[in-house]
Amino acid sequence: MFLYNVTLQRATGITHAIHGNFSGSKHQEVVVSRGKILDVLRPDPNTGKVVTLLSVEVFGVIRSLMSFRLTGGAKDYIVVGSDSGRIVILEYNATKNVLEKIHQETFGKSGCRRIVPGQYLAIDPKGRAVMVGAVEKQKLVYILNRDAQARLTISSPLEAHKSNTFVYHIVGVDVGFENPMFACLEMDYEEADTDPTGEAAQNTKQALTFYELDLGLNHVVRKYSEALDEHANFLITVPGGNDGPSGVLICSENYITYKNLGDQPDIRCPIPRRRNDLDDPERGMIFVCSAAHKTKSMFFFLAQTEQGDIFKITLELDDDMVTEIRLKYFDTVPVASSMCVLKTGFLFVASEFGNHYLYQIAHLGDDDDEPEFSSAMPLEEGDTFFFAPRILRNLVLVDELESLSPIISCQVADLANEDTPQLYMLCGRGPRSSVRVLRHGLEVSEMAVSELPGNPNAVWTVKRRADDEFDSYIIVSFVNATLVLSIGETVEEVTDSGFLGTTPTLSCSALGEDALVQVITLHLSRWDSTYSSR
Repeated sequence: MFLYNVTLQRATGITHAIHGNFSGSKHQEVVVSRGKILDVLRPDPNTGKVVTLLSVEVFGVIRSLMSFRLTGGAKDYIVVGSDSGRIVILEYNATKNVLEKIHQETFGKSGCRRIVPGQYLAIDPKGRAVMVGAVEKQKLVYILNRDAQARLTISSPLEAHKSNTFVYHIVGVDVGFENPMFACLEMDYEEADTDPTGEAAQNTKQALTFYELDLGLNHVVRKYSEALDEHANFLITVPGGNDGPSGVLICSENYITYKNLGDQPDIRCPIPRRRNDLDDPERGMIFVCSAAHKTKSMFFFLAQTEQGDIFKITLELDDDMVTEIRLKYFDTVPVASSMCVLKTGFLFVASEFGNHYLYQIAHLGDDDDEPEFSSAMPLEEGDTFFFAPRILRNLVLVDELESLSPIISCQVADLANEDTPQLYMLCGRGPRSSVRVLRHGLEVSEMAVSELPGNPNAVWTVKRRADDEFDSYIIVSFVNATLVLSIGETVEEVTDSGFLGTTPTLSCSALGEDALVQVITLHLSRWDSTYSSR
């Protein structure tokens, strides 16, 4: 017998994070996966606080998460790759506050298997197709479209399998409105598997392979494949069509390389290292995650190294040909599993270890005195650039989401003599480690703090109308006065509520559909929503 279960304490670590306009309004939301939980978050553009709109248990392992928007559409959809052997497309319904399942297509067995797709997801930047890949061999492509009622449709899967091949990463290549194309980091182990001496395994190289979806013939072909000199760990899509030169950035050990089809030469730039670094200088440096930001006139990338240093990456163009890669030290934040640059000017950092952070991008780093490194600068093979890390200059911390991940050790004891034992946990990693105490009970969130001019005698909350969902006023009574606070995004004093503020209040409440009543020492006041006293 198999039973579904829900834990009392939900997971706090984030494995994937995507952003987009999922509600269809002008707001930007962030969707995060916490193992088996999907959360829809919305950073408030005014206060910067992150609000959880929805939290859903999927009762499975979320292996990959991507967002896409159909051409000409007004909202983004969510694609989920899981251990269910299915590809699921979700739509966030803001009116009902639910994630609605638009499509669910089965393609394999359940479980996290090496040849069952679901580990990797890649979206065509124009929202026309999605590729779902396995760790080994299998890759499937689904065509996305609309029907006559403008509803999202999905095709039967098209195979792009290749036997004896490991897959390290997949991205969609921005080619405008030409046939959709996907770039894969692959490694063919067929020769190494049959060579008993082990020499073939030593000489096996990764390959960058481009797969093209022919929309006319309705099949997928391997268009181009090229061996790579350095071992790469992930790819970054470069805007194409009318927005940029297309192609991909290959993030490998110690280097970042721009590569594209056609006559475009490879552009290669070393990854800068910290000056006087305490780490082993022979140890390689890699980028671990990235975020892209694109406007009508420019685009740039933020890539983070495994030490937490973020670099702003820009490309220099000459007639749609990339001539130079430029890197500039941006800021240092905790190492992230995912980063999202929102159109509202926020940077969401889903930390690998410890709390997650929301930063305001105060500056783009264009006008400071930080040195800029370029692929055109002459360097000997094996040499690199050096920079000095510093405190935050371009980012401003605006909110923090608590996370217990990872829990290194846990002890149960009643050290506070509260009769109920507490949980004492060691969390985090390195200098961001912490000792946390967990107690049984419901958590209280502090929404706002307002200083009071004295010691109150009583406090009430009232609704302006009977059908209002939330209370409108907080009434605070003092010895010789009454203070009226309005409840909204902030809690602030108001003087036009209709309440008499020059005398203490004995009682107050709503009366009827839209009336309020205040009892004071001299008389009783009653008024409706138009504040006309009667």
